[in-house]
Amino acid sequence: MSLRDLHTPVLLERCIELLGPALDSDGAVLVDATLGMGGHSEAFLERFPRLHLVGLDRDTDALRIAGERLARFGDRVTLVHTVYDGIVEALASAGYDSADGILFDLGVSSLQLDVADRGFAYSKDAPLDMRMDQTSGTTAADILATYGEGDLRRIFERYGEEKLAGRYARAIIAARADAPIDRSGRLVEILTAATPYAAQRTGHPAKRVFQALRIEVNRELAAVEAAIPAALGVLPVGGRIVVLAYQSLEDRIVKRELANATRSTGLPGLPVELPEHAPKFRLLVKGAELASDDERAANPRATPVRLRAAERVREAA
Repeated sequence: MSLRDLHTPVLLERCIELLGPALDSDGAVLVDATLGMGGHSEAFLERFPRLHLVGLDRDTDALRIAGERLARFGDRVTLVHTVYDGIVEALASAGYDSADGILFDLGVSSLQLDVADRGFAYSKDAPLDMRMDQTSGTTAADILATYGEGDLRRIFERYGEEKLAGRYARAIIAARADAPIDRSGRLVEILTAATPYAAQRTGHPAKRVFQALRIEVNRELAAVEAAIPAALGVLPVGGRIVVLAYQSLEDRIVKRELANATRSTGLPGLPVELPEHAPKFRLLVKGAELASDDERAANPRATPVRLRAAERVREAA
């Protein structure tokens, strides 16, 4: 199967519709801050023949696959191995100080979910790695081996919003005294055994714990908190940003940062708003857009997506 068959980009046409007005000019630059397998990027390069793409990803496998997929576009593509909160430095390394459009497709990628030995999926027995960048950093197995009960409970509550966080943390501490928890299959067994039967009927016991471990391993929320303001800062007037988020923790950060950017800084109650206090951005969509029923049926990974978008309308003072 081709990459087009294996990977269907989420909300592709809507992303093109929203970012397109900023990209249809000579020298326009698009940053795909979460390159993945290059599906979104390929479509933009096809639709906008004068566009230069700067693609970022921390996953070396993704960079390799996307590089092969986008090779036909030659020097219109620059790929950078970095986390998306390094967007300013990545642009500079490509020879730019601004970008006309920026796309974030947050969360775990199709590549990471579908390759069993990466350890992201609780449905497949594999080493508990979960690093998006396998060249460095702490693995999920390291966390399960070294974190105390309180820290495990904290990340399960905060990053997984797991109601049984305390029960799961205690079960992990007890189980690792017998043998290391270094495979996803064993972790699933521990979590399932610690889950009351009634709770098992409401969803897979491992879902939220695996999400929490993945976020902790990759510092995902901290990266989003740094990346969105940095991205807004490199957009010129008329520049646009689109963010696709798949879980509420990321979406709350995106919502907050865009709300701050589109809010007046003037004192409330003044009869006239001074120009320097006017919002620097305007929202392009009201609230968070969801995938249509047709897209969800065709691409189940679009089911939880929330899209937010904004355009810069004024330079910083």
